[in-house]
Amino acid sequence: MQIEGAVALVTGANRGLGRRFAQQLVARGAAKVYAAVRDPSALDLEGVEPLRLDITDPGSVRAAAAQAGDVAILVNNAGIATGANLVTGDPDAIRAEMDTHFFGTLHMVRAFAPVLAANGGGAILNVLSALSWFSYDGGTAYCAAKSAEWSLTNGIRLELAKQGTLVTALHLGLTDTDMTKGMSGPKNDPADVARAGLDGIAAGLIEVLADDASRRVKAALSGDPAALYPGVVRG
Repeated sequence: MQIEGAVALVTGANRGLGRRFAQQLVARGAAKVYAAVRDPSALDLEGVEPLRLDITDPGSVRAAAAQAGDVAILVNNAGIATGANLVTGDPDAIRAEMDTHFFGTLHMVRAFAPVLAANGGGAILNVLSALSWFSYDGGTAYCAAKSAEWSLTNGIRLELAKQGTLVTALHLGLTDTDMTKGMSGPKNDPADVARAGLDGIAAGLIEVLADDASRRVKAALSGDPAALYPGVVRG
């Protein structure tokens, strides 16, 4: 996928990882970068075209697709982390996780698939997580939603292959964004993660593992799940 000269759209572009995607797309010579956010008036990025978008609102997504009919690269980055657990958490928070990561991404793909087809096929980059493959107590709703988004990514890849659309999954571990402010431990530089994702679509890859954490968790899936969840194993 040729980034230079292409038109791109990034969801959740106002901060964190989405902001780095937008900045790097501009730096790589994209012809236009739509920075899709809920409130364009608060956007302070240079060299982008603000676009009002709420991915959980199908009407807002349809309006964005109608306005941005020249898109060839779609970066589905927008996300939330409510901290809800599945058994004891607020059902509304759990639903919000799924509405954002699964249905929000699906709304975007369904609305922009015809746009990408009309513009030669293009590429979709879905920002996933090492937590697509691993759950932790204190965020099991997020993990379930990311796992669903991973399966969605694999499914749309099959469906969109016939129109020549590259679908790439980007998996990452703990990354230094507003979403992870309250979390301790080593964190990725979001600029490095964005670079890995864009390098991946430029190289035509269908999966990018941005860090050692993602590589370790994926490798562990082929073994005994007790190795991932030692605290729940009973002797």
